[in-house]
Amino acid sequence: MKLLHIKKNFDLTTVIYIILIFGVVGLGVYLFISKHQKNNDATPGYQIVLPQPSFESTVSVEEALKNRRSVREYKDQPISMHELSQILWAAQGITSDEGFRTAPSAGGLYPLELYVVSQNVAGLERSIYKFHTKSHSLDKIINTNKIEQIVSAANNQEFIGQAPVVIIITGVLKRTTQKYNEIGERYVYIEAGHVAQNIYLQTYTLGLDTVTIGGFDTEKIQSLLNLPEGEEPIYIIPIGK
Repeated sequence: MKLLHIKKNFDLTTVIYIILIFGVVGLGVYLFISKHQKNNDATPGYQIVLPQPSFESTVSVEEALKNRRSVREYKDQPISMHELSQILWAAQGITSDEGFRTAPSAGGLYPLELYVVSQNVAGLERSIYKFHTKSHSLDKIINTNKIEQIVSAANNQEFIGQAPVVIIITGVLKRTTQKYNEIGERYVYIEAGHVAQNIYLQTYTLGLDTVTIGGFDTEKIQSLLNLPEGEEPIYIIPIGK
């Protein structure tokens, strides 16, 4: 009986030690992976539902077309979440039950993605977000906005850093080329142009200004946004008053 009692105690102690060892090893593995992740400053699942966009305006399409201009100087004033929401809807908002959007897309394949670099948006942290069209929401992907590095990658065009918000349009070429082969690349860039013009017109109706920028180091922007292979930046679009 005494030997049996000792064995039971030994088994319980062994189990406790094994649990502690696995716990320590597991924690070490977790910390190692976290430290070496490519996007180690991301906060997965931190999603923000944007305000509902408006579908009416006191500014006509004709007026917006006539007065739209490229502006490279911005006041140190914030824009609102509603303004940001409206601009993102104009760029890639859903406009039908079938899922069609504000900008035309070859074959309805929608290869474009939108990233929001928040610099001075009321109620939004200075971080980088990805726009999700279906839920009309932002997913926080990087805890800092990396604005200095973005300016540097865009040939030191300093006015980008003045803008309260910067939208970066990227394209996943494979979504279109898998149907249209090489000519599909052209369709992606054409679609980006449609989206950029929508942003121009919508910003004017909101009393804001913008400019489209195509001069930047592609690889640097890809790295800053932690873009997956096959997704490339097409436009950098600062927006402000």
